[in-house]
Amino acid sequence: MAALLLLLSLFLAVSYGAKSLFLPEVWSAIFQFNSAEEAHQIVRNLRLPRALGAAFTGMAFGAAGALMQGVTRNPLADTGVLGINAGAAFVVALAFAFLPGLSYLNLILLSFAGAGLAALFIVLLGSATPGGMSSLKLTVAGAVAAALLHSLSTGVAIYYGLSQDLAYWYAGGVAGVRWAHLKLLVPIVVVTIVWAASMGRSVTFLSLGDESAVNLGVRAVRVRVLAMIAAVLLAGTSVSVVGAVGFIGLVVPHVARRVVGVDYRLIIPMSALLGGVLLEFADIASRMVSPPREFAIGSMVALVGVPFFLYLARKEGRSL
Repeated sequence: MAALLLLLSLFLAVSYGAKSLFLPEVWSAIFQFNSAEEAHQIVRNLRLPRALGAAFTGMAFGAAGALMQGVTRNPLADTGVLGINAGAAFVVALAFAFLPGLSYLNLILLSFAGAGLAALFIVLLGSATPGGMSSLKLTVAGAVAAALLHSLSTGVAIYYGLSQDLAYWYAGGVAGVRWAHLKLLVPIVVVTIVWAASMGRSVTFLSLGDESAVNLGVRAVRVRVLAMIAAVLLAGTSVSVVGAVGFIGLVVPHVARRVVGVDYRLIIPMSALLGGVLLEFADIASRMVSPPREFAIGSMVALVGVPFFLYLARKEGRSL
């Protein structure tokens, strides 16, 4: 059902815009491309890469959130909430300032490095206090890191006159996605999600607690490190394409658990599909708010994510 919903959202994303297109036009543009047809040019060069970019980055954020929640046993965990997206965005800001001609491949590598360093900083910060790392400490550390990195990114943008260029990365958007981006994005996302799903059994045991996982033969530290690497890779790659979009990885794993249960072999792929659906519909909604202008896609996701985060924070607060 989730896969069908994703396909439906893809069709709507390709069909809707300043020029509305019907199914026969979309179908022929994809499978019988004619460069002389304006509708075919719109679909092939603009709307299709945009729609696929939204789908695959949404899948990446969703799967990354599921991994983070599973290995940290923190229902508030998400690459955006925990500041990992902000780390990737900060490095993108530095790249814009000091390496303006950087290739997209190198931008992905730098974005991944920024996300990884942010994740390491958050874990060290959350573990530095007496009693070690807990769900609440991890969330607070992530909020502190996100605020710090966002402030640094803003400072770089103001000092080097990059405010207009970086506004896209903060607000998030898929309008600029092209086939060159997808050639790198899609293989990385697909391979990493498959890798993440292969760790699903171990992540399921970890979600029950380290002691239970160890008793069941799981090497807890190794699995947690590998899962974090996969989550950072997914988040870093996605931020380099669409910007620091948050809350997708927070919302969709909870929905996925309601649908498929507590087995992360199913939660991870379901979260990926639902993440793609959420970001796809957010992109469609961003075009419908005030056409022909577009609303920031990150803001559209936040309209769903912020109330959900507050609900979860209140729920978790009762049990602390």
